[in-house]
Amino acid sequence: MRFFLRRAVFYLFTAWAAITINFFLPRMMKGDPVSAYIASNQGRISPEAIDSLKILFGLDNDMTLWQQYIQYWGLLLHGDLGRSFSRGLAPVTDVIGAALPWTVGLVGLATIISFVLGTAFGAIIGWRRGSKADLVVPFATFFSTVPYFWMGLIAIAVFASSLGWFPASHAYGKGADPAFTFQFIGDVIVHGTLPALTIVVASLGGWILGMRNMMITVLDEDFVTVAQAKGLPQGQVLWRYAARNAMLPQLSSFALSLGFIVGGTIVMELVFSYPGVGKLLLDATTAKDYPLMQGLFLVITLTVLVANILADVAYAILDPRTRQLEG
Repeated sequence: MRFFLRRAVFYLFTAWAAITINFFLPRMMKGDPVSAYIASNQGRISPEAIDSLKILFGLDNDMTLWQQYIQYWGLLLHGDLGRSFSRGLAPVTDVIGAALPWTVGLVGLATIISFVLGTAFGAIIGWRRGSKADLVVPFATFFSTVPYFWMGLIAIAVFASSLGWFPASHAYGKGADPAFTFQFIGDVIVHGTLPALTIVVASLGGWILGMRNMMITVLDEDFVTVAQAKGLPQGQVLWRYAARNAMLPQLSSFALSLGFIVGGTIVMELVFSYPGVGKLLLDATTAKDYPLMQGLFLVITLTVLVANILADVAYAILDPRTRQLEG
């Protein structure tokens, strides 16, 4: 309990710091959302509307910075992240909510598949070190060094343009009406297969190499030798003793990967014209849509924190020594 309380206090402080920085950062930048919105409308806004916009964006000149900060927290606790002027003053929560499922569904699923396959293959290759299984490592490492955009372009050229197996872009076919039907879901799966495979192939090598190296280290530990001396089945020694301890460092990397899922793979989403959060963040930056950028940064930051909390919990469950040291 002491371990979890310590971690909870640490992450609550980190969340407060992230939210506070997220409040002050746009106000320290040159310009403000209202000025950018006026410039985008070429001055077709009355002075009364300008004052209303400043109140809408929490930049009321009649309020002190502290009052704006308190108001920001009040709106945040009510789930109000402001208005996106590049999206017709639509609520930021609605804009992010429309793009978030696409990124989580694509990048999240691809990351989990890559982690599971890479960790399993790395454990087996490390267990059979010195055998022909080691030949997988150079090929996997090579693919992990290829940039996302280059691999995506190659995948489009081969599997979309030449072979015609998969669509080259977008999340679903043009003219299709989004609906929870088998036809639309199948269309989404077909469009998402190529970018998902690109992410899996590009990130698989890192998981394999990391797990293999940790397995080689763990196999020299005494508890593995004792387990083998007891005559336990090889599969049990591999997965319950060696792999369970070797995958602990993998969990930290996996937690960070899960956290950055919300940020999306910006380059991949651009290459495949995928309507995810990464592309939305780039569009918001190009349009200088400060409220939308602020909302996206906040969601990404909090997601990384939640992912790290889950990693700490999993780490403590798998390795009791962590709880003892923290306690």
